[in-house]
Amino acid sequence: MWKSTPDQYGRVAIAIHWVSALLIVALLVSGFRADATADAVGKITVLRAHAAMGITILILTLARIAWWRMADRKPPAPEGTTNSQHRAAQLVHVLFYVVILGMAVSGIGMLVLSGAGAILFGGGAGPLPDFETFLPRTPHGIGARLMLALFALHAGAALYHHFIRRDGLLRRMGIRL
Repeated sequence: MWKSTPDQYGRVAIAIHWVSALLIVALLVSGFRADATADAVGKITVLRAHAAMGITILILTLARIAWWRMADRKPPAPEGTTNSQHRAAQLVHVLFYVVILGMAVSGIGMLVLSGAGAILFGGGAGPLPDFETFLPRTPHGIGARLMLALFALHAGAALYHHFIRRDGLLRRMGIRL
């Protein structure tokens, strides 16, 4: 089933969710690794992959927003979910979108303002600039830490539903434990 039912997310939603989750983990790892890498060649290699994955997650996020707005409806919250829990879950999902879009804008802004895009993708020469001197660097770093917090909150809530509430939430997202 491509679209969601009242009991299960559809294949499209599940695929976008899990590919996005894996890419976000890879983006966080590669971003923190690039920040800690002193080797210029290694940093360029990591940032090249990081930027490509960032553009991919931007496209996936825009596709996800379009999918939910135009093609599919999310299943209702599991039975027994309180109104405040449902609102908290909705807020976390909205914050994911806001942080992902903000990270994309600040990342692209850094590439453009610093000239690093030409070095990473255009065959330009020279050392990478000091990204700390460019305004988008601060929100990008804050966004990464917010993403870690949201990711932990989201995963923690899913595990709570699975192991404490035992309401089948993970099965709705294609996980059979």
